[in-house]
Amino acid sequence: MNKSLILCLFGLFPLTVLAQTASTETNQTVTQSKHKNKKGSFYFSWGYNTEWYTHSDIKVKQSALGNDYTMVNIVGHDHKGWDNGIFNQAISIPQYNYRLGYFFNEEKGWAIELNFDHTKFVAQEPQNAHVKGRLGDRVVDTTVNFQESNGFYYYLNNGANFFLINLVKRLNIIESKDGNMRLDALGKIGIGPVVPHVQNSLFGQANDPHFQLGGWNTGVEATIKATFFKIVYVEYCNKLDYARYSNLKIYEGTAKQAFGTYEMILNLGVMIPRNLWRK
Repeated sequence: MNKSLILCLFGLFPLTVLAQTASTETNQTVTQSKHKNKKGSFYFSWGYNTEWYTHSDIKVKQSALGNDYTMVNIVGHDHKGWDNGIFNQAISIPQYNYRLGYFFNEEKGWAIELNFDHTKFVAQEPQNAHVKGRLGDRVVDTTVNFQESNGFYYYLNNGANFFLINLVKRLNIIESKDGNMRLDALGKIGIGPVVPHVQNSLFGQANDPHFQLGGWNTGVEATIKATFFKIVYVEYCNKLDYARYSNLKIYEGTAKQAFGTYEMILNLGVMIPRNLWRK
């Protein structure tokens, strides 16, 4: 099965899960949830991720220098960090993620969630970067050797940082009779801002590295979740995200970029039982 088909399947699954409510809910009585589920439940998870990015164009504008050009079809990769160990460094240095959510309708499996992925985008070095546009008083259509020793690097390495506010739908797959073990499928869809850490050097001119509000992203996520004793859970997630970055600060100017991301995520989480605050 080729990679594009796999990505399509992962992208379609959450939308299918979110749509599968009509047939299951018509068989439930109205009185079933009136007294049982007046209160929802909170959950929190933390984990780590890995990414693959589409090729992307980086459009650069430096009016003070007379530059207006595009680096075409740039190749980027992630920087996992956790592959060198998790507990020998701060847990927030590798590519981590967290989810904080609330099931406002337990019976029907609907939740709202704050979803954050500390992803990292690094332009591959070396690569032959196609540059076209205007450099000073020259029109250019050329190739440059993109690597730090030649004055080029481009990092969203302290985070490409995807924030999403997600709508979540849960479907139960199987559950033990005592309820202490259950397996669920979850579909998620959302939109939110990106807050990248921008660090770069173009033609030997470096910017001042910084965090900034840098655009928006939207994503869908498909998750398999195993819950034990109604509190602790492990989940494996596949996610597709599309991010558009704009007004990224570079030396004497700005850059913009857009790319797609495929993520694999592994989380450990806890459910906060309803009876902790339920009368």
